Amino acid sequence: MSLLKTFKNGIGKENPVFVQLLGMCPALAVTTTAIDGMGMGLATTAVLLGSNLVISLMRNFIPDKIRIPSFIVVIATFVTLIDMLMNAYAINLYKSLGLFIPLIVVNCLILGRAESFASKNKPFKSIIDGLGMGIGFTLALTILGIVRELFGAGSVFGLDLFGKSFEPALIMILPPGAFIALGILVALLNWFKNKKATRA
Repeated sequence: MSLLKTFKNGIGKENPVFVQLLGMCPALAVTTTAIDGMGMGLATTAVLLGSNLVISLMRNFIPDKIRIPSFIVVIATFVTLIDMLMNAYAINLYKSLGLFIPLIVVNCLILGRAESFASKNKPFKSIIDGLGMGIGFTLALTILGIVRELFGAGSVFGLDLFGKSFEPALIMILPPGAFIALGILVALLNWFKNKKATRA
C-alpha cells in the first residue's frame, strides 16, 4: 500500500469515527463544542504519532507474550506527556476535557493502530498511518462538535451566529444529542457513498 493511500485511508475510507466507529467515548462525551472536539482530536493525534513511531521501532524486540502491555506502557507515556503539556499551555482546554485526556490511554483507536499497523510496519509508514488516522479522528470530532454546538448553542467555535432570538435545541449539548448527531452524520455519509457507488 502506498504512503498516500495509507494517509488517505484514515481520513476517508477507514475514518475511525464515521466508518470504524472507534473511540466513541471521547467522540460522544467531549464534542459539546467544536473547540473541545478539535482539542481532543489533536491530543489523540499527537499520542498516535508518538506511539506508532516508538512501537514500530521496538516491534522486533517486544516478545509476543507481553506485546499488549508493552504497547499500553508506550501509549501511557505519550498520554502523560500530552496531559502535562496541555496543563501547562492550554489550561482552559485541559479543564474542559478533564478526565478524558488520561482516558486516551484506553482509546481503542490507538491500541488498534499499534496492534494492526505499527507493530507490522516500518517507522515512517507508521507515522503516516498515525497522521492519517489522527487527522480523520480530529475532523470527525470537530464536525460532530460543530453540529452539536450550532444546534445546541447557536454558535460555532464560540462565535454567536444567530443572535439572542435563537432558541437552541438543548438536547444537542446533552448526551442524547451526541448519539443523534453521530447517527445523522453516519447516515448522511453512507447515503453519499451509496449514491456515489450507484453513479459509477
